[in-house]
Amino acid sequence: MTRTPRAHGRHRTAAALALLCALTATTQAPVALAAPGPRPATLDDVRRQLDDLYHQAEVATGKYNAADEKAKAQQKKITTLKGRVRTAERKETRLTALLGSAARAQYRGGGLPAAMQFALASDPEHALDNAALARQAQQGTERKLAALRTAQTELRTRTDEAATELADLKASRRTMSENRDRIKARITTARTLESQLQDTQLRRLSELEQQDEAEAQAKWVGTGILDEVGTRASAAGREAIEYATEQLGKPYVWGAEGPDSFDCSGLTSQAYLHAGIAIPRTSEEQWARLKHVPISRMRPGDLIIYFSDASHVAIYIGQGQIIQAPRPGRWVYVSPAGSMEILGVVRPDA
Repeated sequence: MTRTPRAHGRHRTAAALALLCALTATTQAPVALAAPGPRPATLDDVRRQLDDLYHQAEVATGKYNAADEKAKAQQKKITTLKGRVRTAERKETRLTALLGSAARAQYRGGGLPAAMQFALASDPEHALDNAALARQAQQGTERKLAALRTAQTELRTRTDEAATELADLKASRRTMSENRDRIKARITTARTLESQLQDTQLRRLSELEQQDEAEAQAKWVGTGILDEVGTRASAAGREAIEYATEQLGKPYVWGAEGPDSFDCSGLTSQAYLHAGIAIPRTSEEQWARLKHVPISRMRPGDLIIYFSDASHVAIYIGQGQIIQAPRPGRWVYVSPAGSMEILGVVRPDA
């Protein structure tokens, strides 16, 4: 489970390596360091370090997902713009051909002004008809020329737009790559740290986590909040909960939105998409763009946003419980709603 980050930016990798060294010799807590120096590291220190690393990974995951969504939108826009460019090119080609035909016809007609054609004609009435037709042809040519200029301007505009979107797409993909590297680095460090723990230490670490969850939940429930919140979900909320329930036991994978694995916002966005409601892909955007409701008015189907940076989200299912995709190495499961720092509640089907 991800918790509020502590001591951000303070040599996390070095601290993790120090803890690794401290944890290789014993299963006791506190864990004695091999040499004198800093105060002994404890499993609680390890837990906080893991929480911090996984939180950083989740923050980077949110940024990765946001860049991915932007890249998809830009790619779609580029495809549309390319289609418009091709249309403008065809229009330009067609108008150019029409203008060429008009010029050739005028050349074959001698290209004489209407007044001279009238003076030289043996049949003035016929000459007048020809002059009228020539004038119509000239006006038609002028219209085609104006249309061609418009088509050329549109073509240049669409081409420039496509080039701009392509540059933005490349920038979004670079951002994705940078955040992918951050995610992998944090997860690798965390897993390396966990791999150095003995079985008894891992069990104790799990017990400490569950103890913290239980204490936080008890404190939250102790406020009497569950006496105030709603107990009936909307139709869409019920469908979203049903979908989330069907995903229980599937693994957390960053950037995943089903069907075999999920990250936190991948689960909630897909749950509501299944219910017929499209919501933002990331927890940050879900917090920013969906309707906020007071916790006291929360009902099953609402989404609970966690931590001050809105980096985690879960779906509330009632009776103080949520379904969430917690973090790497875990799976979709039911957990206490108050076990993490609640930022607020949003309602996708408001």
